[in-house]
Amino acid sequence: MDSRLLTALIALPILILSIVLPYFLPDYSAANWLFLLIAALAFGAGLFEFFTLTKKLELKADASIAYLGAAAFFVAFFFDAPAKAPDFLILTVVLFLIAALITQTFRFQKDFSKMLTGIGVTVFGVLYVAFLGGFIVSMRVGFENTLVPFLSTKLLAFFFFVVMGADVGAYYVGKNFGKHKLIPKVSPNKTWEGVIGGLVLSSIFAALASAWFFPELSYKLSIPLAVVMSLIGVFGDLAESAMKRGSDAKDAASILPGHGGLLDRLDSLLFNAPILYYFARFYF
Repeated sequence: MDSRLLTALIALPILILSIVLPYFLPDYSAANWLFLLIAALAFGAGLFEFFTLTKKLELKADASIAYLGAAAFFVAFFFDAPAKAPDFLILTVVLFLIAALITQTFRFQKDFSKMLTGIGVTVFGVLYVAFLGGFIVSMRVGFENTLVPFLSTKLLAFFFFVVMGADVGAYYVGKNFGKHKLIPKVSPNKTWEGVIGGLVLSSIFAALASAWFFPELSYKLSIPLAVVMSLIGVFGDLAESAMKRGSDAKDAASILPGHGGLLDRLDSLLFNAPILYYFARFYF
């Protein structure tokens, strides 16, 4: 069996269970913990993989301050800080930046020439993985007490449904029919045909979501939203591909057979998380 398919068959049921658990447990807080645990582990692994890439370029991040910062952001998003406490979220960013500057000042006392790159990879890694990813956490906990029943669950299901649809469409159409390279210097395997395949399948999945489990989101909105998310996912994928090429790595890691590392799976999700979160905030 294709290793890519086998990995999906193992991982998808766990992810699906973590998303739909609130349907079966009356206590929302208890139902959320499986998803939040998966998110925390994924962000931790993604951050580790990012720093592994930067090490290949001899850009050494401060892992201790990075993981502390990531944990602080996780807590902020756990309390839905973007909507309920935006000042707290800003304060978290400010304190993290100050802490990074102070710790790196002491860390690079013997060679300040590497201080800026040390700060850069530390801060960027946390903002890229933990800050953008934090909006997924807020989607899980931030839409429970609304007029739409199980809105958090429906948003997350739509989110993964569309992003995975785009990934699957792009992969299989590009693999079987791809002839015109998208940006070969950045990602040699990505094609225009793959992009179109991703757009089409994500739109189909969005329409199915509206008809199946998310009637509150009309297909007149879900399909354009899926198109936007699919395109944003392409840019997320290209950005991560550029980082991998910069460090001369094919994949961020190899812990997911057929898929590379977790960072290879997170790229489209990270770019799309704030988009869907704020769409839901304004629409619902």
